[in-house]
Amino acid sequence: MLSREDLESYLIRMDLEHEEIAEGMYLLRGGEEGVPLVLDHSPPLLVLRLKVMDLPPPDPALAPLYRTLLELNASDVVHGAYGIEGEELVLLDTLQLEGLDYARLQASVESLLMAAASHVERIRSLAPSAAEG
Repeated sequence: MLSREDLESYLIRMDLEHEEIAEGMYLLRGGEEGVPLVLDHSPPLLVLRLKVMDLPPPDPALAPLYRTLLELNASDVVHGAYGIEGEELVLLDTLQLEGLDYARLQASVESLLMAAASHVERIRSLAPSAAEG
């Protein structure tokens, strides 16, 4: 099972700016825009979470936003998926610590950062009243 120490060594190896903000919880700043990605080492899982934005109040006019998110989940997001957590739109991936290796973690982190970099502007444009995350 991947330990916290192993996880930290993987993050160093990936050359991503990171800090441990609580025991087993890491904040990463990745990509060109420094999008914050949180990794939560909670055995037996590692949860990767990236806040995209605060959601606007429910409105039927947001149907194009939700359709786009479902389409992106099906076609563009290789690891993880978009979801709603409370009043936030997030991009999540959950990995089992048992057998988790560097390549799998790197693929997940890169997939989430790439999705955020290529989708966030489009997503936010579909919910103009939403506050940025």
